[in-house]
Amino acid sequence: MDYLPIFADIRNKPVLIVGGGAVAVRKIDLLLRAGAQVWVVAPALCPELAILEGRGTVTWFAHQYQSSQLDRVYLVIAATDDGELNDRIFSDARERRLFANVVDCQPKCSFIFPSIVDRSPMVVAISSSGTAPVLARLLREKLEALLPGNLGQMAAIAGQWRDKVKQRFGKMSQRRRFWESAFNGLFASQVASGNVAGARQTLDRQLAHPEANQGEIILVGAGPGDAGLLTLRGLQVIQQADVVLYDHLVSDEVLDLVRRDAERICVGKRANAHSVSQEETHRLLVKLASQGKRVVRLKGGDPFIFGRGGEELQVAVEAGIPFQVVPGITAAAGATAYAGIPLTHRHHAQSALFITGHGRSDGDGMDWLSLARARQTLAIYMGTLKAAEISAQLISHGRDARTPVAVISRGTRQDQQVLTGTLEALDELAQRAPTPALLVIGEVVNLHQQLAWFQHSAQQTGRESAVVNLA
Repeated sequence: MDYLPIFADIRNKPVLIVGGGAVAVRKIDLLLRAGAQVWVVAPALCPELAILEGRGTVTWFAHQYQSSQLDRVYLVIAATDDGELNDRIFSDARERRLFANVVDCQPKCSFIFPSIVDRSPMVVAISSSGTAPVLARLLREKLEALLPGNLGQMAAIAGQWRDKVKQRFGKMSQRRRFWESAFNGLFASQVASGNVAGARQTLDRQLAHPEANQGEIILVGAGPGDAGLLTLRGLQVIQQADVVLYDHLVSDEVLDLVRRDAERICVGKRANAHSVSQEETHRLLVKLASQGKRVVRLKGGDPFIFGRGGEELQVAVEAGIPFQVVPGITAAAGATAYAGIPLTHRHHAQSALFITGHGRSDGDGMDWLSLARARQTLAIYMGTLKAAEISAQLISHGRDARTPVAVISRGTRQDQQVLTGTLEALDELAQRAPTPALLVIGEVVNLHQQLAWFQHSAQQTGRESAVVNLA
């Protein structure tokens, strides 16, 4: 280890910056965030520094550097383009056993600035010991994406409970188990969802009854298939799950991202195959959450768009189980985007309607007259089995039989297939299409050949993908 990683308390401590340019500004920003008193030595200040000096945020200490200026400071940073001056500052600091940093000159640094992930009071620092700062920055970017933005708030609340926990649990092992349960359970989820009052109540309840671990249900939209379309929040949740109940529409690529030791239960529904009833899914959700588990209900697309997510959460409410929702990219948005079919376009469609071809058997019929209007896009989920009826009804209610249509199969996945044609041939297209498939009806389909970027990429990389036109 070339450097000892330490976190220094520089609040209200004077730090000397020699240099008044853009490089100095970057260092000063970090120092100010850490609460330091910043003293600047420079013949002139760049505009950003002049603004800070005018506000009294930094002090323009002197125009020229003198070694005596180091006698009163905690740290010194040399941020000039004068190599001889930087060397002299470092030498003067070393004589005084003072930590110094010469910007972009690793051998002349007794301390270095790491790449920082700031979730104050949680702070993660990454360093390559000055050998590969770009690599350290790239790693920081990856961690920024993985670490929830609420970590700081979670840590701050935990800090307020430390004394209570110490009083409640005499052994360190007991305290560790308490915090592990809190940071991996309902408390963490409530902070993430903004329910700070509920999170505090959960800590109090766990302190009083540490053996009573309350479970929760988290409804997560997995998107239409491509694992890259899973939201960041969705990724974080499935990697913290105790058990995952998933549908057939969830792709293997998304399932591979689930925490390795989480229990996985398929509760999918598929025509002419073994299916789990909705009532059984409800029973499982309540049973598993009542056992104190973090239960993730992972659904293809978005759980609130033809996904029965609302019904499942109503069951959670009735059972008194805490829950939250992580939206997903719905098939109509994801599959059409990958097929190069904009849902709306000012020259072709001013509105888009999402419709299910598989409604309740006792429900009202479709408003075919409204659906048949021109210059609108229809995105129809689960419509392949009723494609003939859909086509006939739209045409009989006034939609042109030559209206462009597309059937997008397995949208956004490596084997995506797009069949295009006209409304009068919709049933034939649907019969040829692998499932799951989305029906798209409207003039915007004509843009597919021009904008089908994913199809083009698939052909170039050898993916199994097809574009078929049936006019």
